[in-house]
Amino acid sequence: MRSIEEHRQQIESRGVKIVAISVDPPQVTKEHAARRGYSFLFLADETLEVIGRYDLVHKGGSGSSDIARPAEFLLNPQGVVRWRNLTESYRVRAKGEQILEALDRAGVPAAGPTEPNESRGDRNAAPNRSPVAPPVPVPAR
Repeated sequence: MRSIEEHRQQIESRGVKIVAISVDPPQVTKEHAARRGYSFLFLADETLEVIGRYDLVHKGGSGSSDIARPAEFLLNPQGVVRWRNLTESYRVRAKGEQILEALDRAGVPAAGPTEPNESRGDRNAAPNRSPVAPPVPVPAR
């Protein structure tokens, strides 16, 4: 996740919203993100509802507690998975470079120079872009 943070600006400049989902309670998740220096959004899913819908529950993965299998996804604005990285070890995560390469393959352009956004009357704003990953899509089972 450190590599994702290191590449956060490049990833977000493509209109991508980075969201991490954890089984830990909100306060634990907040403290972990602060301690590690992560500035992207962390959400708590203590009931494993969203994690379960992506079939990522690791039963008894932390002693007697269920945890999430490590995974990274890129979803389009309709919630369709365009890329995923699944591992068995929480120590193995996708690198920021892998995510940028996946965005390239998905045809998500690198950010160019800013252009005026006439619809808001802002002459210095970046153009509107559809995000690749909505905050928390929940696919139907």
